[in-house]
Amino acid sequence: MRQVRHSAISHVGRVRQVNEDSLLSLPERQVWAVSDGMGGHAAGDFASQTVVETIVTAPETGDPGERMRAIRSALHDAHARIKDYAISSGLGTVGATVVVLLLSEAHFMAFWVGDSRLYRVRNAQIELLTHDHSIVGALVEAGELTWDEADHHPQSNAITRAVGVGDALEIDKRRGELQPGDRFLLCTDGLNKYIGFEELQAELTALPIETVSQRLVQIALDRGGADNVSVIVVDV
Repeated sequence: MRQVRHSAISHVGRVRQVNEDSLLSLPERQVWAVSDGMGGHAAGDFASQTVVETIVTAPETGDPGERMRAIRSALHDAHARIKDYAISSGLGTVGATVVVLLLSEAHFMAFWVGDSRLYRVRNAQIELLTHDHSIVGALVEAGELTWDEADHHPQSNAITRAVGVGDALEIDKRRGELQPGDRFLLCTDGLNKYIGFEELQAELTALPIETVSQRLVQIALDRGGADNVSVIVVDV
C-alpha cells in the first residue's frame, strides 16, 4: 500500500494586507490544490475560497476517471459562481488561478488554470509539469524565454486564463505514472518569483517533509515577500 505524506503552508507575505491564496489538502481523498485569487481584497479571497470549496464538494468515488470528471465539473461550477458574484457585486474582473493534484494507485493527474504551478522532483531532478497561462508563459512555450527569465519579466503577472474570467473556462490537464520517491510541489507565484529551478531543486531534494514547505515560504519572505505565498509538498 502506497504511503503519501504532505506539508502545506500559506502566508500573507510582507506587503499585502489580505491573503488571497487558498489551500486544499484532502489526503484521505488524495487531492491537493492551491488557488490564487485576483480582484483585490475580499474579491480575490472569495474567488480562491470558492475554487477550493467547490472541489471539496465534488462527488468522491473510487474510479479515477470519475474522480477526474468530478473535479473538472467542480472547477466549471466555481467558474460560474465567481462570474455571478462579480456581476452581482459590480466589482469587474474577479477570478482565481488553480492547480490541482490528484493521486490514484499508480498515476497522478493534474488540472490547472492560470499560473499556479505543479513541479515534480524525481531522482533528484526537477520538472515543471504545468505551463503558465500567461503572457510570459506563451513566450516560454515559443522558446523566447526560460521559466526563470519569465519569472522576472515585467509582464510576469499578466495571466491569460483564470477561473471566473471569460465566457468558457479552459482547463489544462496532465496525467502520468507515479514512482516511489516522487515529490510534488504545488505553489502560487508568490514562491517562484523568488526562487529559480536550480535552487528549488536543491531545497526540495535536501529537506524532509516536516520542514520543506516552511523553508520555501521563508525564502520568499526573506527576499521581499511582496505577494501572498502558498506551498504544498506531497511525498509518495
